[in-house]
Amino acid sequence: MFFLYQIILTLLFFISPIIIFFRIFKNKEHKIRYKEKFSIPSKKRIKGNLIWFHGASVGEILSVIPIVKNYEKDKSIHQILITSSTLSSSKILEKFKFKKTVHQFYPLDHIYITSKFLKYWKPSTAIFIESEIWPCMFKELKKRKIPLILLNARITKKTFDRWMILENFTKKIFRKITIAYPQNLETKLFLKKLKTNRVKSIGNLKFIEDKNEKFKKINNKLRSLFKSKKIWIASSTHPDEEIFCAKTHMELKKKIKNLITIIIPRHIHRANKIILDLERLNLNVTTHSSNSRNLDNIDVYIVDTFGETKKFHKICCSVFVGGSIIKRGGQNPLEAARYGAKILHGPNIDNFKDVYKTLSSLKISKKVTTPKELSSLIIFKKNKDRGDKIKKIGGKILKETILELDTLITDELKKT
Repeated sequence: MFFLYQIILTLLFFISPIIIFFRIFKNKEHKIRYKEKFSIPSKKRIKGNLIWFHGASVGEILSVIPIVKNYEKDKSIHQILITSSTLSSSKILEKFKFKKTVHQFYPLDHIYITSKFLKYWKPSTAIFIESEIWPCMFKELKKRKIPLILLNARITKKTFDRWMILENFTKKIFRKITIAYPQNLETKLFLKKLKTNRVKSIGNLKFIEDKNEKFKKINNKLRSLFKSKKIWIASSTHPDEEIFCAKTHMELKKKIKNLITIIIPRHIHRANKIILDLERLNLNVTTHSSNSRNLDNIDVYIVDTFGETKKFHKICCSVFVGGSIIKRGGQNPLEAARYGAKILHGPNIDNFKDVYKTLSSLKISKKVTTPKELSSLIIFKKNKDRGDKIKKIGGKILKETILELDTLITDELKKT
């Protein structure tokens, strides 16, 4: 089975220039750094111990930033490598001024390319995040006796069923994982069924807060911008959800005159399409990138720039979290909840079932199915106690995670 997998990857390798060109044209690929996906590095490997974190995209990478910051201060770690697959995640990382952390795009999972990647970077420990399972890379890590940690592991029922189509092949892959830390009970059960060597529960990393004081002045500027307005946020929205939220705005506007709805689309390249859709509803729209200070007569404010979500979550009292009206499984609600916002979501939240169960039990979140229902639940007053409850959970998870990783990394460094 592994041989067949490599044949498929080899075919993809030969047609990859066409795929890369198309993705560059669509602004989904870096026009120079795409070479990193073929293990042609753009950064130098510094002598000494290197630990490697890999996550698919923005959410996975942001979940380990507090852990990365911890190891930035660790003198026994000389370099930290972060890899991801998306352009958006690389842009987010540019905003962090790390001293010994570098970013590269994750390489194609081909035996030649993965071997070349590991030969150059020589990580002492590999930490993969959530659902990142790559057969060839796992095999190469095992061959080189590099410990492989699956951190904040997430496997849905749908994903598990797909893996089980090739049961023997799948179990061979999962047995190459040194230890896995599942983010929920469902994943823990699936990991055990897949014969993962060691499975240990700590909690979901997404409860952890990344403290950053530099946002304080920026938050004051935003508060000043919206000081005379009533605002609520629709965050991480997908196609059709902006219309849902626009109709919510129209309902709210019947009783609130100085209202602005802030929309933060999951993919900002859709901003122009969203503007056209909302203008067809006779709504006045502006964008964050326009730097407009005059918000008179504005209905909807679209955040069309990278890395701005946290700033807006900090100043808002009600946040609708997208990916939940459409059948997407929902997006992460924890950042907004951490800042004391009331969380509103649609019925499709399979990606964060356990998280929403916790939020619901703490009376932080509420499900909605119609724009009228959403409009009736939006509030304009913060509840600090809500945020403190989330921060307490996150602090405990961060402490336990670092203790676990310290033990694994220290044991490995003693061998070198």
